[in-house]
Amino acid sequence: MALLPFASPVTNGIPQNGYVSGLPYRDFFKELGLRTFINAAGTYTSMTGSLMIPEVLEAYRYATKEYVMLDELQDKVGERIASLLGCEAATVTSGAASAITLGTAGVLTGPDPEKAAKLPHLENTGMKTEVIMQKAHYIDYAHAILNCGVKLVYVNTREELEQAINKNTAMYYFVNFLNYEGQIQWDEVLSVCQKHNIPTMIDCAADVPPVENLSKYIRMGFDMVCFSGGKGLRGPQSAGLLLGKKKFIDAARVSAPPRANTIGRGMKVNKEEILAMMVAIESYLTRDHEKELRMWEEQIGLINESLKPVEGVQTSVDVPLLANHVPTLNISWDVKKVKISGDRVKEILRNGHPSIEIAGGGENSVSITTWILVPGEERIVAGRITDILKKAAN
Repeated sequence: MALLPFASPVTNGIPQNGYVSGLPYRDFFKELGLRTFINAAGTYTSMTGSLMIPEVLEAYRYATKEYVMLDELQDKVGERIASLLGCEAATVTSGAASAITLGTAGVLTGPDPEKAAKLPHLENTGMKTEVIMQKAHYIDYAHAILNCGVKLVYVNTREELEQAINKNTAMYYFVNFLNYEGQIQWDEVLSVCQKHNIPTMIDCAADVPPVENLSKYIRMGFDMVCFSGGKGLRGPQSAGLLLGKKKFIDAARVSAPPRANTIGRGMKVNKEEILAMMVAIESYLTRDHEKELRMWEEQIGLINESLKPVEGVQTSVDVPLLANHVPTLNISWDVKKVKISGDRVKEILRNGHPSIEIAGGGENSVSITTWILVPGEERIVAGRITDILKKAAN
């Protein structure tokens, strides 16, 4: 059946009901009583990540029209992604957390499906039982490792790392955005773990951009690298990537769907997401990243300029060294001059028309990013937040 031209509203170049086949346009979120919003906060899972770009959407739609074997698709897409990123192997997962769980499972079980069926019960299996990480790197997402039944062993220094390694050590887990928080950084961790033949995994969930990060940590020597697909890559929010050494990626897939008797059975990735993730990588590698950065800087600059006339308001722009490496506008104020809290500013923006989400909060500050705004929305954000702070300053 021929697909009709787009006949629906367009946001960010993306038709809101996609390709249609004579069906009437439906505003599903409105039907459900849901408010959409302008996202000036960031790629938070709770805010449904980022918007897929048109070529990713087209790949997703394409995949809805035919059947393929899931493992064969993962094989071919994994080969394509690995060739693009210069690693031995890759697989599409259901988010970065799934990549962490499946990668850990693969280290524990190797290619043995009988061992995979026993996870997370490790007692009397002969499988290793401990994963090491720095105490300064602890994040709630480390629960993705605990899903496999292992114990997390925390260390602070190189000496403690050396002492913690024993016959039960399965892997070392490194959280990239906390590199500078810990006492043992990339090279030192790799040096120790490689000396003792301990596999290493690095969690880079939000570490795109910059584009070079997609290959950087493989080249650095990490055995497995985990990325989110629905943040800076602009793929499906529920997709992710596990990259690295072929023996670990192949072993991880032993616990992944369509295999049933495994801890990863609920981490299904459909054919649409797998194909869309491949296209997201292809697109991201060919994008004009310098042009995008200039646009983000200009958007931040416009909002920043709009706030300058408000007495008592201070602003600064920074780019985090690691993770969410994009311009961020930090806004604070003297509460004696601007009589409103950051939480109240967020509440007013959220409840206004259109609804706007920003980050930060608390007594007297908020923060704004523009990198996932639809171009033009920065003017709405600038006008609204400036108006709120001006009124609070009167």
